[in-house]
Amino acid sequence: MKRKLLNKLVLDVCAGPFLFGILIFVLIFVAGDLLFQAARLIIEQGVALGVVVRLFFYRLPEVVAMTIPMSSLLSTMLGMSTLNAGSELIALKSLGIPFRRILRPIFFASICITAIGLTFNETIVPYASIAADRLMRYEILKNQAAAVQEKVFLRDEQGGKLRRVMYINELDASKGIMSGIMMHEFDDNGRLSRTVNAYRGMWRDSQWWIENGRVYSIDGEGEVSLLLRFERQKLALKLSPSQLESSTRRPVDMSAHELWSYITQSGTITTSGEDIAQLWVLFHMKLGVPWACVIMAVLGAGFGASRRGRSGGGVGFGISVVIVFAYYVIMSLCRALGESGNIPPWIAGWGPNLLFMVIALFFSWRVDRI
Repeated sequence: MKRKLLNKLVLDVCAGPFLFGILIFVLIFVAGDLLFQAARLIIEQGVALGVVVRLFFYRLPEVVAMTIPMSSLLSTMLGMSTLNAGSELIALKSLGIPFRRILRPIFFASICITAIGLTFNETIVPYASIAADRLMRYEILKNQAAAVQEKVFLRDEQGGKLRRVMYINELDASKGIMSGIMMHEFDDNGRLSRTVNAYRGMWRDSQWWIENGRVYSIDGEGEVSLLLRFERQKLALKLSPSQLESSTRRPVDMSAHELWSYITQSGTITTSGEDIAQLWVLFHMKLGVPWACVIMAVLGAGFGASRRGRSGGGVGFGISVVIVFAYYVIMSLCRALGESGNIPPWIAGWGPNLLFMVIALFFSWRVDRI
Protein backbone atom coordinates (compact mmCIF):
# COMPACT_ATOMS: atom_id res chain seq x y z
CA MET A 1 0.00 0.00 0.00
CA LYS A 2 2.83 2.39 0.91
CA ARG A 3 4.50 1.64 -2.42
CA LYS A 4 1.31 2.43 -4.31
CA LEU A 5 0.92 5.71 -2.43
CA LEU A 6 4.49 6.69 -3.25
CA ASN A 7 4.05 5.79 -6.92
CA LYS A 8 0.79 7.74 -7.05
CA LEU A 9 2.38 10.77 -5.40
CA VAL A 10 5.25 10.86 -7.90
CA LEU A 11 3.13 10.22 -10.98
CA ASP A 12 0.45 12.72 -9.96
CA VAL A 13 2.92 15.61 -9.72
CA CYS A 14 4.40 14.70 -13.13
CA ALA A 15 1.22 13.97 -15.11
CA GLY A 16 -0.05 17.54 -15.28
CA PRO A 17 3.27 19.07 -16.41
CA PHE A 18 3.62 16.32 -19.03
CA LEU A 19 0.30 17.18 -20.68
CA PHE A 20 1.13 20.87 -20.33
CA GLY A 21 4.50 20.23 -22.01
CA ILE A 22 2.90 18.43 -24.96
CA LEU A 23 0.50 21.34 -25.43
CA ILE A 24 3.01 24.16 -25.06
CA PHE A 25 5.76 22.59 -27.18
CA VAL A 26 3.29 21.73 -29.94
CA LEU A 27 2.04 25.32 -29.90
CA ILE A 28 5.62 26.61 -30.12
CA PHE A 29 6.42 24.43 -33.13
CA VAL A 30 3.09 25.20 -34.77
CA ALA A 31 3.43 28.95 -34.27
CA GLY A 32 7.08 28.96 -35.31
CA ASP A 33 6.85 26.82 -38.43
CA LEU A 34 3.52 25.36 -39.52
CA LEU A 35 1.43 28.53 -39.22
CA PHE A 36 4.10 30.57 -40.99
CA GLN A 37 4.19 28.04 -43.82
CA ALA A 38 0.40 27.98 -44.03
CA ALA A 39 0.17 31.77 -44.15
CA ARG A 40 2.81 31.95 -46.87
CA LEU A 41 1.00 29.37 -49.01
CA ILE A 42 -2.30 31.22 -48.71
CA ILE A 43 -0.96 34.74 -49.24
CA GLU A 44 1.86 34.22 -51.75
CA GLN A 45 0.59 31.27 -53.76
CA GLY A 46 -3.16 31.55 -53.32
CA VAL A 47 -3.57 27.98 -52.07
CA ALA A 48 -7.09 27.13 -50.92
CA LEU A 49 -7.70 27.17 -47.19
CA GLY A 50 -8.97 23.58 -47.20
CA VAL A 51 -5.72 22.30 -48.77
CA VAL A 52 -3.62 24.23 -46.24
CA VAL A 53 -5.67 22.82 -43.35
CA ARG A 54 -5.08 19.28 -44.63
CA LEU A 55 -1.34 19.97 -44.91
CA PHE A 56 -1.37 21.32 -41.35
CA PHE A 57 -2.93 18.14 -39.94
CA TYR A 58 -0.60 15.91 -41.98
CA ARG A 59 2.42 17.70 -40.48
CA LEU A 60 1.06 17.65 -36.94
CA PRO A 61 1.91 14.00 -36.00
CA GLU A 62 5.61 14.58 -36.69
CA VAL A 63 5.53 17.64 -34.43
CA VAL A 64 3.77 15.72 -31.63
CA ALA A 65 6.38 12.93 -31.85
CA MET A 66 9.19 15.47 -31.42
CA THR A 67 7.60 16.99 -28.30
CA ILE A 68 7.31 13.74 -26.30
CA PRO A 69 10.96 13.66 -25.04
CA MET A 70 10.78 17.40 -24.35
CA SER A 71 7.59 17.00 -22.34
CA SER A 72 9.10 14.12 -20.37
CA LEU A 73 11.97 16.34 -19.32
CA LEU A 74 9.70 19.24 -18.37
CA SER A 75 7.22 17.07 -16.46
CA THR A 76 9.74 15.35 -14.18
CA MET A 77 11.72 18.53 -13.63
CA LEU A 78 8.64 20.49 -12.53
CA GLY A 79 7.25 17.51 -10.60
CA MET A 80 10.43 16.97 -8.57
CA SER A 81 10.84 20.72 -8.07
CA THR A 82 7.34 20.78 -6.59
CA LEU A 83 8.12 17.93 -4.20
CA ASN A 84 11.42 19.55 -3.33
CA ALA A 85 9.86 22.93 -2.62
CA GLY A 86 7.16 21.34 -0.43
CA SER A 87 9.76 19.35 1.52
CA GLU A 88 8.20 16.04 0.50
CA LEU A 89 11.57 14.83 -0.79
CA ILE A 90 13.18 15.66 2.55
CA ALA A 91 10.42 13.77 4.35
CA LEU A 92 10.87 10.75 2.10
CA LYS A 93 14.61 10.83 2.61
CA SER A 94 14.12 10.97 6.41
CA LEU A 95 12.05 7.77 6.12
CA GLY A 96 15.03 6.06 4.51
CA ILE A 97 13.59 6.06 0.98
CA PRO A 98 16.43 6.58 -1.54
CA PHE A 99 15.95 8.69 -4.62
CA ARG A 100 16.34 5.68 -6.89
CA ARG A 101 13.10 4.32 -5.37
CA ILE A 102 11.36 7.61 -6.15
CA LEU A 103 12.66 7.33 -9.72
CA ARG A 104 11.16 3.86 -10.21
CA PRO A 105 7.60 4.95 -11.21
CA ILE A 106 9.07 7.68 -13.42
CA PHE A 107 11.32 5.16 -15.14
CA PHE A 108 8.56 2.66 -15.86
CA ALA A 109 6.10 5.36 -16.90
CA SER A 110 8.65 6.80 -19.32
CA ILE A 111 9.22 3.33 -20.82
CA CYS A 112 5.48 3.04 -21.45
CA ILE A 113 5.48 6.48 -23.07
CA THR A 114 8.48 5.46 -25.18
CA ALA A 115 6.62 2.35 -26.37
CA ILE A 116 3.67 4.51 -27.33
CA GLY A 117 6.00 6.95 -29.08
CA LEU A 118 7.72 4.17 -31.04
CA THR A 119 4.36 2.78 -32.14
CA PHE A 120 3.27 6.27 -33.12
CA ASN A 121 6.48 6.78 -35.13
CA GLU A 122 6.16 3.39 -36.84
CA THR A 123 2.53 3.78 -37.88
CA ILE A 124 1.00 7.24 -38.02
CA VAL A 125 4.02 9.52 -38.56
CA PRO A 126 5.43 7.90 -41.77
CA TYR A 127 2.06 7.80 -43.53
CA ALA A 128 1.20 11.34 -42.45
CA SER A 129 4.57 12.53 -43.75
CA ILE A 130 4.02 10.78 -47.09
CA ALA A 131 0.55 12.30 -47.36
CA ALA A 132 1.95 15.77 -46.63
CA ASP A 133 4.71 15.35 -49.22
CA ARG A 134 2.31 14.20 -51.92
CA LEU A 135 -0.18 16.94 -51.08
CA MET A 136 2.59 19.52 -51.41
CA ARG A 137 3.89 18.12 -54.70
CA TYR A 138 0.68 17.25 -56.52
CA GLU A 139 -1.87 19.78 -55.29
CA ILE A 140 0.10 22.79 -54.08
CA LEU A 141 3.03 22.71 -56.54
CA LYS A 142 1.11 21.22 -59.46
CA ASN A 143 1.83 24.19 -61.72
CA GLN A 144 5.52 24.28 -60.91
CA ALA A 145 8.41 22.18 -62.14
CA ALA A 146 8.96 19.05 -60.13
CA ALA A 147 11.99 19.17 -57.88
CA VAL A 148 14.70 16.55 -57.87
CA GLN A 149 13.97 13.82 -55.34
CA GLU A 150 16.88 12.32 -53.47
CA LYS A 151 17.32 8.84 -52.01
CA VAL A 152 14.01 7.25 -52.91
CA PHE A 153 13.09 3.61 -53.18
CA LEU A 154 10.42 1.43 -54.73
CA ARG A 155 9.20 -2.01 -53.61
CA ASP A 156 7.69 -4.44 -56.10
CA GLU A 157 5.59 -7.20 -54.52
CA GLN A 158 3.72 -9.95 -56.38
CA GLY A 159 1.41 -12.41 -54.70
CA GLY A 160 2.40 -11.11 -51.30
CA LYS A 161 6.09 -11.82 -51.95
CA LEU A 162 8.85 -9.26 -52.36
CA ARG A 163 10.24 -9.50 -55.87
CA ARG A 164 12.29 -6.39 -56.32
CA VAL A 165 13.59 -3.38 -54.41
CA MET A 166 14.84 -0.40 -56.36
CA TYR A 167 16.90 2.41 -54.86
CA ILE A 168 17.44 5.70 -56.73
CA ASN A 169 19.92 8.26 -55.48
CA GLU A 170 18.35 11.10 -57.50
CA LEU A 171 15.15 11.24 -59.56
CA ASP A 172 14.18 14.15 -61.81
CA ALA A 173 10.72 13.21 -63.06
CA SER A 174 10.35 16.38 -65.13
CA LYS A 175 13.36 15.42 -67.29
CA GLY A 176 12.89 11.66 -67.09
CA ILE A 177 16.33 11.11 -65.59
CA MET A 178 17.47 9.09 -62.59
CA SER A 179 20.99 8.46 -61.30
CA GLY A 180 22.67 6.17 -58.81
CA ILE A 181 20.41 3.16 -59.44
CA MET A 182 20.59 0.01 -57.35
CA MET A 183 18.08 -2.81 -57.92
CA HIS A 184 17.81 -6.03 -55.90
CA GLU A 185 15.83 -9.02 -57.19
CA PHE A 186 14.58 -11.85 -54.94
CA ASP A 187 13.65 -15.46 -55.66
CA ASP A 188 10.49 -17.31 -54.54
CA ASN A 189 12.02 -17.95 -51.11
CA GLY A 190 12.63 -14.26 -50.52
CA ARG A 191 16.39 -14.69 -50.94
CA LEU A 192 18.43 -12.00 -52.67
CA SER A 193 19.45 -13.56 -56.00
CA ARG A 194 20.62 -10.71 -58.23
CA THR A 195 21.72 -7.11 -57.97
CA VAL A 196 21.90 -4.53 -60.75
CA ASN A 197 23.85 -1.29 -60.39
CA ALA A 198 23.67 1.50 -62.97
CA TYR A 199 25.11 4.99 -63.17
CA ARG A 200 22.14 6.60 -64.90
CA GLY A 201 18.64 5.90 -66.22
CA MET A 202 16.69 7.77 -68.91
CA TRP A 203 13.07 7.71 -70.11
CA ARG A 204 13.16 7.30 -73.90
CA ASP A 205 10.40 6.15 -76.27
CA SER A 206 8.06 5.30 -73.37
CA GLN A 207 10.67 3.01 -71.82
CA TRP A 208 13.32 3.26 -69.14
CA TRP A 209 16.92 2.62 -70.22
CA ILE A 210 19.80 2.29 -67.77
CA GLU A 211 23.42 2.98 -68.67
CA ASN A 212 26.94 2.10 -67.47
CA GLY A 213 25.98 -0.73 -65.15
CA ARG A 214 26.89 -4.10 -63.74
CA VAL A 215 24.89 -7.22 -62.93
CA TYR A 216 25.85 -9.39 -59.94
CA SER A 217 24.52 -12.80 -58.90
CA ILE A 218 24.27 -14.00 -55.30
CA ASP A 219 24.24 -17.72 -54.62
CA GLY A 220 22.78 -19.60 -51.67
CA GLU A 221 26.00 -19.17 -49.71
CA GLY A 222 25.82 -15.40 -50.05
CA GLU A 223 28.78 -15.30 -52.44
CA VAL A 224 28.67 -12.43 -54.93
CA SER A 225 29.95 -12.79 -58.49
CA LEU A 226 29.97 -10.40 -61.42
CA LEU A 227 27.81 -11.67 -64.29
CA LEU A 228 28.25 -8.92 -66.85
CA ARG A 229 28.83 -5.26 -67.55
CA PHE A 230 26.66 -3.25 -69.89
CA GLU A 231 26.67 0.18 -71.49
CA ARG A 232 22.94 0.38 -72.15
CA GLN A 233 20.11 -1.92 -71.15
CA LYS A 234 16.32 -1.83 -71.07
CA LEU A 235 14.85 -1.72 -67.57
CA ALA A 236 11.75 -3.84 -66.90
CA LEU A 237 9.87 -1.00 -65.22
CA LYS A 238 6.42 -0.10 -66.53
CA LEU A 239 6.02 3.10 -64.54
CA SER A 240 6.36 6.44 -66.31
CA PRO A 241 8.45 9.20 -64.65
CA SER A 242 5.36 10.76 -63.07
CA GLN A 243 4.07 7.38 -61.91
CA LEU A 244 7.50 6.49 -60.56
CA GLU A 245 7.68 9.78 -58.68
CA SER A 246 4.33 9.13 -57.00
CA SER A 247 5.23 5.53 -56.16
CA THR A 248 8.67 6.05 -54.67
CA ARG A 249 9.32 6.68 -51.00
CA ARG A 250 12.12 8.55 -49.32
CA PRO A 251 13.96 6.73 -46.51
CA VAL A 252 13.02 9.55 -44.14
CA ASP A 253 9.36 8.64 -44.72
CA MET A 254 9.88 4.97 -43.89
CA SER A 255 9.33 3.41 -40.51
CA ALA A 256 12.33 1.90 -38.72
CA HIS A 257 11.06 -1.59 -39.59
CA GLU A 258 10.82 -0.76 -43.31
CA LEU A 259 14.26 0.83 -43.25
CA TRP A 260 15.73 -2.23 -41.51
CA SER A 261 14.16 -4.56 -44.07
CA TYR A 262 15.50 -2.55 -46.96
CA ILE A 263 19.05 -2.23 -45.60
CA THR A 264 19.39 -5.88 -44.56
CA GLN A 265 17.93 -7.13 -47.86
CA SER A 266 20.27 -4.95 -49.87
CA GLY A 267 23.18 -7.36 -49.50
CA THR A 268 26.76 -6.17 -49.82
CA ILE A 269 26.59 -4.58 -53.26
CA THR A 270 25.84 -0.85 -53.09
CA THR A 271 26.14 2.14 -55.37
CA SER A 272 27.81 4.07 -52.59
CA GLY A 273 29.03 3.05 -49.15
CA GLU A 274 28.17 6.56 -47.99
CA ASP A 275 24.51 6.05 -49.00
CA ILE A 276 24.23 2.92 -46.87
CA ALA A 277 25.95 4.70 -43.97
CA GLN A 278 23.34 7.44 -44.17
CA LEU A 279 20.56 4.87 -44.11
CA TRP A 280 22.05 3.17 -41.06
CA VAL A 281 22.35 6.52 -39.26
CA LEU A 282 18.73 7.29 -40.06
CA PHE A 283 17.66 3.86 -38.80
CA HIS A 284 19.45 4.25 -35.46
CA MET A 285 18.06 7.76 -35.04
CA LYS A 286 14.51 6.55 -35.63
CA LEU A 287 15.01 4.19 -32.68
CA GLY A 288 17.21 6.38 -30.53
CA VAL A 289 15.14 9.57 -30.46
CA PRO A 290 12.01 7.96 -28.92
CA TRP A 291 14.18 6.36 -26.21
CA ALA A 292 15.37 9.85 -25.31
CA CYS A 293 12.05 10.06 -23.48
CA VAL A 294 13.37 7.75 -20.72
CA ILE A 295 16.68 9.58 -20.44
CA MET A 296 15.07 13.02 -20.39
CA ALA A 297 12.61 11.89 -17.72
CA VAL A 298 15.42 10.65 -15.44
CA LEU A 299 17.52 13.74 -16.17
CA GLY A 300 14.63 16.08 -15.40
CA ALA A 301 13.84 14.25 -12.15
CA GLY A 302 17.43 14.36 -10.93
CA PHE A 303 17.92 17.98 -11.92
CA GLY A 304 14.62 19.10 -10.41
CA ALA A 305 15.24 17.24 -7.14
CA SER A 306 18.76 18.67 -6.77
CA ARG A 307 17.69 22.29 -7.20
CA ARG A 308 17.44 24.38 -4.07
CA GLY A 309 14.83 26.98 -3.24
CA ARG A 310 11.55 27.76 -4.91
CA SER A 311 11.24 28.66 -8.56
CA GLY A 312 8.31 29.05 -10.87
CA GLY A 313 7.29 26.90 -13.77
CA GLY A 314 8.72 29.49 -16.15
CA VAL A 315 12.25 28.84 -14.88
CA GLY A 316 11.82 25.09 -15.26
CA PHE A 317 10.42 25.57 -18.75
CA GLY A 318 13.38 27.75 -19.71
CA ILE A 319 15.88 25.20 -18.40
CA SER A 320 14.05 22.44 -20.28
CA VAL A 321 14.30 24.38 -23.53
CA VAL A 322 18.04 24.88 -23.04
CA ILE A 323 18.63 21.17 -22.30
CA VAL A 324 16.53 20.04 -25.26
CA PHE A 325 18.29 22.54 -27.52
CA ALA A 326 21.67 21.14 -26.39
CA TYR A 327 20.43 17.60 -27.06
CA TYR A 328 19.33 18.38 -30.62
CA VAL A 329 22.56 20.30 -31.37
CA ILE A 330 24.62 17.27 -30.30
CA MET A 331 22.28 14.96 -32.21
CA SER A 332 22.73 17.04 -35.40
CA LEU A 333 26.51 16.99 -34.96
CA CYS A 334 26.54 13.21 -34.45
CA ARG A 335 24.32 12.72 -37.48
CA ALA A 336 26.66 14.77 -39.67
CA LEU A 337 29.68 12.81 -38.41
CA GLY A 338 27.89 9.50 -38.93
CA GLU A 339 26.73 10.28 -42.46
CA SER A 340 30.23 11.37 -43.43
CA GLY A 341 31.66 8.12 -42.05
CA ASN A 342 33.73 9.71 -39.28
CA ILE A 343 31.91 7.76 -36.55
CA PRO A 344 29.95 4.46 -36.68
CA PRO A 345 26.22 4.85 -37.46
CA TRP A 346 25.14 3.38 -34.11
CA ILE A 347 27.18 5.99 -32.25
CA ALA A 348 25.64 8.71 -34.41
CA GLY A 349 22.16 7.48 -33.52
CA TRP A 350 22.67 6.58 -29.87
CA GLY A 351 25.58 8.85 -28.88
CA PRO A 352 23.43 11.76 -27.65
CA ASN A 353 21.36 9.35 -25.54
CA LEU A 354 24.48 7.81 -23.98
CA LEU A 355 25.93 11.21 -23.15
CA PHE A 356 22.75 12.53 -21.58
CA MET A 357 22.22 9.25 -19.74
CA VAL A 358 25.57 9.78 -17.97
CA ILE A 359 24.47 13.32 -17.06
CA ALA A 360 21.10 12.02 -15.84
CA LEU A 361 22.73 9.36 -13.65
CA PHE A 362 25.08 11.96 -12.19
CA PHE A 363 22.22 14.23 -11.08
CA SER A 364 20.28 11.25 -9.70
CA TRP A 365 23.35 10.12 -7.72
CA ARG A 366 23.86 13.67 -6.47
CA VAL A 367 20.35 13.96 -4.99
CA ASP A 368 21.01 11.50 -2.13
CA ARG A 369 24.23 13.34 -1.26
CA ILE A 370 22.81 16.84 -0.95
